[in-house]
Order: sequence, then structure tokens, then C-alpha cells
Amino acid sequence: MVGEIRSAMQLDMQKDREVTDRQTVTGEAFVMNDIDSGEQPAAVPSTNGNCGIVRRPAALLLMVTFLVAGCAAKPEPVAEPDPHASDPSDPQPESQVETPSQRPARRVTRLFWQDRSDDSLKWADLKRGDDWQLEPAVVEGFPKLDVAKQDLVQMAIIDDTLLVGVRDEEDGQFQSGWVAVETGVVEIPHGDHSHWKYPAAPKVSAKQLDKEQGNPAHLYVYGDAFWLANDRLDGFTRFVIGSEEGQPLESQFFQGGGNHITLAAVDDIVGYSTWIDGGGPNAGRVDVVDLRSGQNEAPAYTFTLPSGIVHGATVNSGRVYFAPADGICRVDADLDLKESADSVEVHHISLGTDEETEKPLRTGAFANHRNWVLFSTGSADSLALGLIDARAPSEQVVKVPIDVADGLSLVTPKVVRTRGGKRYAFLFQDRKEGDIQEKLTIVDLDPNGDRDFADARVTTTLPVGASKVEGHFGHHGICFAPNGKFAVVTNPGDGTLQVLSLEDLEFEATLQVGGTPSAIGSTGG
Repeated sequence: MVGEIRSAMQLDMQKDREVTDRQTVTGEAFVMNDIDSGEQPAAVPSTNGNCGIVRRPAALLLMVTFLVAGCAAKPEPVAEPDPHASDPSDPQPESQVETPSQRPARRVTRLFWQDRSDDSLKWADLKRGDDWQLEPAVVEGFPKLDVAKQDLVQMAIIDDTLLVGVRDEEDGQFQSGWVAVETGVVEIPHGDHSHWKYPAAPKVSAKQLDKEQGNPAHLYVYGDAFWLANDRLDGFTRFVIGSEEGQPLESQFFQGGGNHITLAAVDDIVGYSTWIDGGGPNAGRVDVVDLRSGQNEAPAYTFTLPSGIVHGATVNSGRVYFAPADGICRVDADLDLKESADSVEVHHISLGTDEETEKPLRTGAFANHRNWVLFSTGSADSLALGLIDARAPSEQVVKVPIDVADGLSLVTPKVVRTRGGKRYAFLFQDRKEGDIQEKLTIVDLDPNGDRDFADARVTTTLPVGASKVEGHFGHHGICFAPNGKFAVVTNPGDGTLQVLSLEDLEFEATLQVGGTPSAIGSTGG
């Protein structure tokens, strides 16, 4: 009986992770109204949003798990040590002295965040005792960047490796590329959940910064690989965790896409890489790439979307979605590479029309959870969270209206399933100008628990600290502890992190870290 219950639990968890953990979780945090369908935007991405975390399947040593539940097995004769308790032998940024009256601090997760004040990567173990604690430090070996000429862009985590892109202001001719970091966190699978060990402090394991990296902007995670868009090289690089000691990453470059690339990679078989051009021969262009081919081979074929300025791509349930100037376009994933420019069928999904400008509405980046594709869309008083069921025979857009005041912009949603099984989407309302209060809107995706998000609704909106938006940078970020109990929000404008309970959706603490914290991620529970 216990085996049957555990099998059922694991099957349900596997379905929950089918898309969220295998697809992009680090897509660009698109800000509604920042991209006008009438002209090409600057080729600089937002670094807002949580850093994605992907665990390999159990057969690859580390099992994907974000939910911590109690063991169903009988207790062992010898009790295991508490995996969350602080180990005095674990490396820490700075030692902390406890008084006898203090409750012992328990580690909740390890945080990594970008500090735009000096373009560094900071880290800290978030702990909870009588109060919340962390001691920020710079990741060991992280390169000193030129704040005036370089920017950290998107970052993601797979297993114990974090990858972050570096972009320069000289079209890739100064120093652009990437930095890889060993997180110092190890996952130990325990049936339907995991324990975590922290044997080392994080440190840089590899980096490549030069004039040959193509000025990357977007970084994705599909399957067990990082995918870095090398915009000025008209292609992208796949990174996988190295199989040999001393080789942290193995890479392969593919031709496809250009200018400001967005990318969807399907089952490590076929890639869809876009061009952002709004006019000319590459407007609406999508290159279809055989990911099993040799390095530097030309795309298998190319097709064109009805409109250009393509600023987002993702894959869900065998369908590939794009974000051009008009609505959303979708094609079926061509895993056999049997289609051609003439035969591929492009489906257009309208998002409506702006009542004031009469221009078509659009989006610019996607998030995935199970079989649902999520995005922000609309303008002025029509801003909304949009949802599409990727398994539906005919896609229909579900819109959840969100009240956004003038002067605020709605950014790309981030999604989590909590320890208690609730599914939420988080959307920041970031300030474009003035001193209006910025907010975080939380949408209950599945109020009745039937996994159909058609009844999604706003559950609460919370005030947050200040952003520090400069172009596409300086937005709020959010990440989620793998145990599904807490989220952490960055406030770039006031140098703080806020800890949010995912049980009661209330902030529990505001922690001063200084600088300009923006993109953030976490690993370990």
C-alpha cells in the first residue's frame, strides 16, 4: 500500500515537472510597452527574474526535485543528521556568533544575485533562527568587470553549476562571453525528496571573456543543457556539464538566428532560433537547426512569421511558440526535420488590439508550467497575465486582468508550485518613471486544484521596495527556495532582499545587502 501511494505521488510530481523543470525557466523578463511593434528595440535584455534551477534525472546522478515531503519509509535504526542544520565545518562568508538565548540558525537555501553597482556576482546562505540572517560575499574568482562597458545578463543553474552571460557596450568587441560557477551545493536524492549538503563555498570554475563570443544576451535552459545566444555570431552555443574532471562544461556552437536571438530547443534534436529584424529580408525569420549535426553546419531550413521583431520563443508539449510584433505564432515541433520553408504551417494567435493606438497587442517572453504557457500582455487598462493550454486541440488565450497604475509596467511572470501544492504566478509592476509605489501581483493559477488554469485569478498584490530601471536593466528579481516554502525578492533601488512566505504570501523579513541587487537565483534546501 505504501509503495502504491509513493508511486502515485512520484507520478504526479513527474507530471508537474514535465514542463517547468525541462523547459526554459530563465527567459527574458519582458516589460510590456518597452517594445513598440513599430521599431526595433535596443539589443539589450532585461536581467530581471529568478535564476532557473534544473536538476538532472536520477539516472544522471541527481534527481529533479523541488518539493520536500516526509519520507514514507520506516525510520532507520540510526537517525540521519538534520540536512538543514548549519554544519560548523561548512564554509561561510563570515562566522556568526550565537548567544545562548538564540535559536540555532538553520540554512534555508543558498542565494546568488547580480549586483549592478559593480557588476559582481554575490552569494550568501540564507538562514533562519530567531531572525533571518545572511552574510553577502563575492563569488571567489569572479572577474572584475568594467561597469561602464560591460553588463551581466541572464543566468541559470543546472545541478551544481551556475552559468551567467556577460555583454559589452561595444557590440562584442570589448569583452563579452560567460562565467561558470561551482555552487558548492550537492543534492542527495531520498526517494520522493532530496537532502542537500554544502561542502564548499562557491567559486568560478571556468570563464570565457574576449572579442569572439558574439555579445550574448539571452541564456536558456532546455533539458540538461544551457543554451547561450551569441547574437553577433548569428548562432548559439549549447553547454552541458562536463563528464571529465577538470572540464566543467562541454560546448558546441550552432549557426542559426541573428541580431538579438531568442531560442527554443526541443528534446536536444531541433532548435528554433529567431531574428529580431522588423524589416528587410530577415523580418520574422526563424532558422530551424538540426542539433544532432556537426558544428557550424547551416540551418536545415528557414521560415518566416507573419510579422517581425520576434522577441521571445519557447517550447511546450511539442509546440513551439514565438512572440513577434503581432500576437503569438506557433508551429508544431519538427523532430523529424521533414518540413521545409514551403510546408511548415504557422498558426497565429491574436492577443487583441490596443484601443488607443489600434496596434496589435503582443508579448515578449514566456514562462512554462506543466502544459501551460504564461506571459504578460496588454497596455494601459488592459494589462493581463495571459495563459495558453499547449495541449488543447485549438489554443485559446485565457487572460487574467491585472490592475496596473499609470507609470508602472507589467513584467514576465515567474511560476512556482509551493510546498503546500499551490501554483502561483508572480508578476512585478515596475516603475517606468516618477515615484509611484511598485508592486508584486500574485496570481492563483489553480484555485480549485484541477490543474486547469482557466479559472486563474489574482489572489493578492503586495508593495515592494524600489527598482532601479535603466533601459532593460535594474528590474526586480525573484527566486524560490527548492523546498517550495519561501521566495526571495530583490529591490535594486534600495539594496535589499525581502523574504516572502509562500504559505501565507506575506513578507517575513527585509535584509540589507547593499549595492544594486537584481537578477537572483537559489539552490539547495
